[in-house]
Amino acid sequence: MNWIGRVREHHHATRRVGILAGHLAALLPRGSSVLDVGCGDGLLAAAILERRDDVRISGVDVLTREGAPIEIRAFDGLNLPFPSDAFDVTLAADVLHHGEDPGALLGEMARVAADCVVLKDHTRDGWLAEPTLRFMDWVGNAHLGIALPYHYWTRAEWTAAIERLDLEEDYFEQRLALYPPPAAWLFERRLHFVSRLRRRPGAPPGPQR
Repeated sequence: MNWIGRVREHHHATRRVGILAGHLAALLPRGSSVLDVGCGDGLLAAAILERRDDVRISGVDVLTREGAPIEIRAFDGLNLPFPSDAFDVTLAADVLHHGEDPGALLGEMARVAADCVVLKDHTRDGWLAEPTLRFMDWVGNAHLGIALPYHYWTRAEWTAAIERLDLEEDYFEQRLALYPPPAAWLFERRLHFVSRLRRRPGAPPGPQR
């Protein structure tokens, strides 16, 4: 682990997980089954469960780890190994921009979710957005061996991808307060968002499997 990664682990990761868990827990329907896509070590899912003991969360990840607090199944990073509508909710926190094909993985999440898709990710909008996101990604993930293709989308590209899948947002928020000042002035801005997606009324059913 690089020294910047160690600093981040000690001073930022715990705070970030708690704040993010609060945002995401509020978006889950009561009593829902949740698939955490790209769940990592499962600590975010565990933090959500501390706030929402009515939901059930399992995970999938390309890199599975021992001792995780939730059940985790390996997958290839693109195809979710579950039938359509297998879960009420699919959740991905800072995952899609790591994918080989973010749009295809989002489509898989929509296929497997009977109710909604919940996302935390980034928007590549504003001054020096891309280099800032690349730096954050490298600091947070390079030491873990996570792929870094840097597939960041602008807000307009997110909207187009969501519409192509016959989904629509019923919640969108960019004021997440993940960083304390002064770090927030550089790393917060409009670079982060939480969103909840549902199938557009009247849209044809997605592909079944």
